[in-house]
Amino acid sequence: MRHAADNKSQQPLSNQWDCHPCAYVFDRDKEKPVPKRSLFHTHALAPERRPLMKVIAVGLGTSPLSTGGVKLRCRPSSPLWHRALEQYRLELQGAENYHAVPNVGSLEELINSFAEIQATTPRGRSGINSLNRLAPKLKFVDDFSAVLALCFGANATLTAAVWGSIRLILAHASSAADTQRDVLDMIEELSLSLPRFQVYEKTLPLSPLLQQALVDAYSEIICFYARTIRFLRNNPHLTLRKNEWQTCRDDLSITIKRIKRISVTIESEADMTRMRNDEERYKEVLELLSDMKMSESGTNKRTQYNNIPFISNTKFSGRKDLLDKIHNVLNLNSPSPMLKSMALFGMGGVGKTQIAVQYAYQNLQHFEVILWVAADNAIAIGQSFRAIANGLGLLETDDDQKDAAGAVWKIKNWLITTKTSCLVIFDNADDLSAIKTAWPESINGSVLLTTRNLAVATTLTTQYAQVDPFSDSDGSDLLLKAVGLDNATASDAEHALAISRTFGGLPLALTQIGGFIAHRKLPLHSFLPLYERNSAKIDARKAPGSDYEHTLSTVWDFAFKDLSETSTCLLNLLSFFDPDGISEDILLQGSRGLDDDFSFLTDEMDLGDAAEDLLQAALINRVRESADFTIHRLIQSTTRKRLNEFDSRKYFNSVVHMLCWGFPDHSKVDIGHQVLAWGRCESCIPHVRHLVELVKKHSKGASHITGDQPKYADLLIRCSWYLYEREMYIIARDMAEQAISTMKDPKSLGYASAIDLCGLIDLDMGQPARALEPFTRALEIRKAELGSEDPFIAYSLNNIALAYTEMGELGLAHAAHQEAINLRLKANSDRIGNSYSNMSSLLLRLNRPDEAEEMLARCPSLKGFTDEIFINTGNPRFSGDMVLLSRIRRAQGQKAEALRLASKALTFRRKLLGNRLKTCDSQYDVASMLLDEDHTSSAIQLLEEIVNISETFVEGEGQRARALYKLSEIHARMDRHKESDACRDKALSLLAKLRPELKDASFEEASFSKLCLWMLW
Repeated sequence: MRHAADNKSQQPLSNQWDCHPCAYVFDRDKEKPVPKRSLFHTHALAPERRPLMKVIAVGLGTSPLSTGGVKLRCRPSSPLWHRALEQYRLELQGAENYHAVPNVGSLEELINSFAEIQATTPRGRSGINSLNRLAPKLKFVDDFSAVLALCFGANATLTAAVWGSIRLILAHASSAADTQRDVLDMIEELSLSLPRFQVYEKTLPLSPLLQQALVDAYSEIICFYARTIRFLRNNPHLTLRKNEWQTCRDDLSITIKRIKRISVTIESEADMTRMRNDEERYKEVLELLSDMKMSESGTNKRTQYNNIPFISNTKFSGRKDLLDKIHNVLNLNSPSPMLKSMALFGMGGVGKTQIAVQYAYQNLQHFEVILWVAADNAIAIGQSFRAIANGLGLLETDDDQKDAAGAVWKIKNWLITTKTSCLVIFDNADDLSAIKTAWPESINGSVLLTTRNLAVATTLTTQYAQVDPFSDSDGSDLLLKAVGLDNATASDAEHALAISRTFGGLPLALTQIGGFIAHRKLPLHSFLPLYERNSAKIDARKAPGSDYEHTLSTVWDFAFKDLSETSTCLLNLLSFFDPDGISEDILLQGSRGLDDDFSFLTDEMDLGDAAEDLLQAALINRVRESADFTIHRLIQSTTRKRLNEFDSRKYFNSVVHMLCWGFPDHSKVDIGHQVLAWGRCESCIPHVRHLVELVKKHSKGASHITGDQPKYADLLIRCSWYLYEREMYIIARDMAEQAISTMKDPKSLGYASAIDLCGLIDLDMGQPARALEPFTRALEIRKAELGSEDPFIAYSLNNIALAYTEMGELGLAHAAHQEAINLRLKANSDRIGNSYSNMSSLLLRLNRPDEAEEMLARCPSLKGFTDEIFINTGNPRFSGDMVLLSRIRRAQGQKAEALRLASKALTFRRKLLGNRLKTCDSQYDVASMLLDEDHTSSAIQLLEEIVNISETFVEGEGQRARALYKLSEIHARMDRHKESDACRDKALSLLAKLRPELKDASFEEASFSKLCLWMLW
């Protein structure tokens, strides 16, 4: 017969969240507390568990109440439990999930309800037997609940969150045999992971550590149950549920790992508690365990990691005053209301990096983590952060390895939240805009920065110190160390002083010269005469901004003279590449088509022979892991200086030719996104930027170094298209504009490609009216060059139509799209799908979703609309088609399908593009749909993430403003006025900055939507 209390299992949890804590019933004769049966069923306990009821909760600071023939002692409600239950409620995500949790009060009531669940089990399945198999395993959950009851006072809310959740999960799972089996396995596995409590012979006082650990374990259990309930309710269709089931399994694995980690604390602390109750007996054991814990906490740091790229310089000399100043500013023990930061400012080669290296090695014991960031430019910063994130274990998937912007975001978040003491060193941080993106907001530690840019030093850091060249005496000491003369004669000291004066005490020059002298075993007195005989080959003084060629060119001449012809040719070429990471593939593949002087590059063995001479002479190095070449910047500058004007152009143009191999050509044919070439492009990008910097720095102007200007402009355009596809819009625009300024023929297809790209960047950045002009001009050029019937004309028409669509000129947009469709159909173009997609988005904008669906269905590559078709293309353009179909479904009222597609598109964009503009746009779509379904908590989480990730790239300001607007509205509806006002102020500030004409616009979604495209392809 069912117990009367079992009727409660059919009642929803309802408003039990604020119910009173349970009362203990004291037996008059034995003065032992026993929980009331309605809240905790003693007769339901296994026999070996019943002695637990003898535990007395003492020291609670409570007063007894008389009622009937018993005394009641009520345990005050703990705020820890309220937080745990609130988290449970949030994980359920929605009132419908919350109200559906039945009020099951015990394991006994749960087991008695199995018969009802059996009624929904598919025919032919022995469902009740399967459920009964779970009962013994749930004893561990019951054991844990008993300890909670005795320690805290179990109440109906705590009980229902466990047993009610399990019953609801089992009820949902009973509709399918496979799901039921999986759920039973999961609950069993979770139950077996709980801490094992033995019979407590003594009372169990609650230490803060034990109390927190118990709450943490309880929270992990109920929140996992909540997520499972949500998953089963959101995936009612068995096929979809089966496809997505792995997400639940992954969640379970993570939860179990956490519970096991917490269990170690619980069981250890429980043992310690019992021993403390008989301290005399366990005195020595307690002391031993206490000493062990102190030892562990003293030696096992939270995180130990550094990526200092240089070995400690055993010949470091001087700089004690600067090292002392850095220590005083960055000292961990000195209080500071703001981030401790310091910059070392000075000319290149003055020794800033070596000072930073020395400080880092001196403080390895003071900082648990030292992060070295190569900060030459945005790409170098991204690569450094990616390597650091990998070293700290923050990159979870292979795709994370490719996402530099995401790595910056992960590291900045880690620095904000970690308790680990950190030193972050930004080396060669000369680009203010690039370093601002990576600058940490707050860390438990300090930041040291080296730069040649005074604006960087004074803008970002709280203090800075100027690093000057050595004095004559300090410079001579450095040189003597470099040549190994620790006990120098008076004559050696005199000659060292003279050399130091000659080179102006520049540390890098003195170090290089010292190495040269030591390697040649030259007497010091012979060096300056040797230098003076070769002084005509170098400048007497360096030009502003140069890399000190005048101090080292003579030195490297001695190494250059014995090189073979092919080794010299290779060295000349390498001097025009970025010095770090020169891929052998670029040399082998990119050199095809060059003249005979470079034929050795196409043969693997011949290239290896040429490189071997340079490696032996230490003129270049090779990264063993990647086989990439590296070359010192000073060697590069010295090598370039030795070239006459004709040879300089020759090698520059040859490198341009090689790098063009890495990038597809968009200027003559409509080829769309070239995602398969992204790997090649990525390896070539640093070298293109290096060429651009060389051109900017060249004192005689770009024409002196770039003989073949059309070829150089072509490389810049190709590179810009890749950067555009990767959503690096600001860098892409800068490079495209440089290409335009280099071109002499404003009517060429290359010129049309460049201005077309600038228009696309304007379009994606929410400036459609500005984009229309270059689109129209590009169309005119292509018609003149190709004729009005060429299918490439359709590409221009599509771009123009997209601009009209965003401007609200929908009639003009329709006409342009239709003309493009006609051209592509006539030419039987494989790009017809692009036109159909664009027309579909326009039809949806015209509020004709059914016609939009029919148009999208015409795309040859999207037939069937299956997820696999969208995603297996591997092309970011098709993620836009998935977004479009999601919006069509939403307009048709198919909300579940719309959300599913939008979520798929978001996952795809995150994987392929990382945390960039289109990812933010998709995330906003998903957040909006979740809001429509009253999943407010998840929507807030997604919107806040948009705000965070959009701060890592300058193009994200429009997306950030829109997300802040939405957050302000949500917080206002929830009466969180402080949070709402903060989001509102930030959103309005961004609106005024991006679109000054809208600064007085109404605070509504329409105003902020103007900052983002309606459709981002």
